[in-house]
Amino acid sequence: MKYIFSLPSPFERFVTVEIQIGKEHTATEFQLQLPAWRPGRYELGNFAKNIRDFKVMDASGAPVPHKKITKDMWSIHACNGPVKVSYSYFASQPDAGACWVDHDQLYINPIHCCMYIPGRENEKCEVSLNVPASWKVATGMKQTGPHQFETTDYHQLVDCPFIASPNLQHGEYVVNNIPFHIWIQGECKPDWLRIIKDFEAFTRVQLNTMKHFPATEFHFLVQILPFPFYHGVEHTNSTVLAMGPGYRMMKPEFYNDFMGVASHELFHVWNVKTIRPAEMQPYDYTRENYAETGYVYEGVTTYYGDLFLARSGYITLEGLLEEYSVRLQKHMDNPGRFNHGVAQSSFDTWLDGYVPGIPGRKVSIYDEGCLIAWMLDFMIRSATDSSRSLDNVMQALYFDFAQKGRGYTAEDFRQLCEAVAGRNFDAFFDQYVYAPATLNGFLSEVASLAGISIEESPSPLANERLSGIRVESRGGSVFVVSVFPGSPGALAGLVKDDEILAVNKLRVENNLSDLVSYFGSSSNGYQLTIASGKKLREVHIAQSDTNWLGKFRLVSQDQLTLAQLRFRQQWLQH
Repeated sequence: MKYIFSLPSPFERFVTVEIQIGKEHTATEFQLQLPAWRPGRYELGNFAKNIRDFKVMDASGAPVPHKKITKDMWSIHACNGPVKVSYSYFASQPDAGACWVDHDQLYINPIHCCMYIPGRENEKCEVSLNVPASWKVATGMKQTGPHQFETTDYHQLVDCPFIASPNLQHGEYVVNNIPFHIWIQGECKPDWLRIIKDFEAFTRVQLNTMKHFPATEFHFLVQILPFPFYHGVEHTNSTVLAMGPGYRMMKPEFYNDFMGVASHELFHVWNVKTIRPAEMQPYDYTRENYAETGYVYEGVTTYYGDLFLARSGYITLEGLLEEYSVRLQKHMDNPGRFNHGVAQSSFDTWLDGYVPGIPGRKVSIYDEGCLIAWMLDFMIRSATDSSRSLDNVMQALYFDFAQKGRGYTAEDFRQLCEAVAGRNFDAFFDQYVYAPATLNGFLSEVASLAGISIEESPSPLANERLSGIRVESRGGSVFVVSVFPGSPGALAGLVKDDEILAVNKLRVENNLSDLVSYFGSSSNGYQLTIASGKKLREVHIAQSDTNWLGKFRLVSQDQLTLAQLRFRQQWLQH
């Protein structure tokens, strides 16, 4: 099958997709299927909603009868010969996992807009781009001619996003004889010497840790946007990173995020693109691919993405602990830890994994998964005097499963951790992975092996500290974002999206914390005037001795024993 991408005129954010299907691929009747989701985001995307002008013609240009039979499948009738299918796809999502067209680029993630004939996914695909001859193309696909490419099969096609543009900037480096390309699209002024030095450093650490790289080359496709943005999506021999705003690219906050997401997505080449859950071996593009191991393919990757930056020397231990502190804080702020374990939340990414969802329902496979990975790593190191670690578990998943074409199960991961450590981890998995759990207590215990402690301090905001109420400002008004279970705010009946108008009859004007601090210390508590569902009401917030919504921070202890220092050095490989 051949896929031809064209930019129509006048420009309307639509890309025209034409599929040429030879006689050898057709029958009297066959189906065309568009994927319903994309690997890397474990929720249904329903990409067919972006298609219009669907047409089918035979070799002479005559219409061929066809009918849509599901939300994203079409049946082609009475052909039995070469056909051409064409449609317009609305490419208007400028993130790292979708499609976007504008006056100076064609950016496509093919899984959004490329159909396939069920049962023929393993046949070669050709790709042709009808763009100006001067445009460059960034992609992991094999180039066969000017703007002509091919992939071994459909699976590789939809794993190879591309950017075609006249303005692509390009840098390159080589690690272990493997070329790595950095392509940047968008307004920015990259410091190439610094970028290549830092990318090469974390790449080398990752390759040396995993002992082998699954691809013969790799491409970082970087979309630089003019507004604040942060997103990355993994592929086998490429990744797309979407960052913004471009004019801040080399500023510390932006650049640190850039390095963090790049390291994270590179490790995904092993973890989930190659080391794959059994439930996704192979991918079923038409429906949910439920798995309880999201904490492995996203959480372990989150843990290592930052750890590799520390091992490469890009960030210090203090910088690494700042990143892990963010994960710990999100965990402690999330009442979902009382309701769902991380394995169940992995399964439920298909339900609401990428939106806040209803209050207190689930946890994050990224945040909790990162902390679970950290604890497992230290438990294995403790059991083996640091001669073994989670590194060995990931190597075993790669060589004993991925390289042999095997997907791993949740039980496989548990058993590998136990085999590497030489001890039973049933209690840990049952308590912290498969059941609702609060992790700071056990995390504090294992982190102390490396001389790391958890510091807790009161929230500086009185509404959080005294009443468990977290708010945000929208258009000058103050709205409840969340209310911690059991807190005075929860007992008073406050709910998400209540608007807080006044404290003890004094109007709130960007001073909620000050007013609560002033009135909240009274033994009688204080009154809030709120608008809830467009109805005004008064609620009484009782005084509380509990410190709600505290702040948690991981810090290095001042005095380390020789054992702690040795453990830390072996962990960081310093």
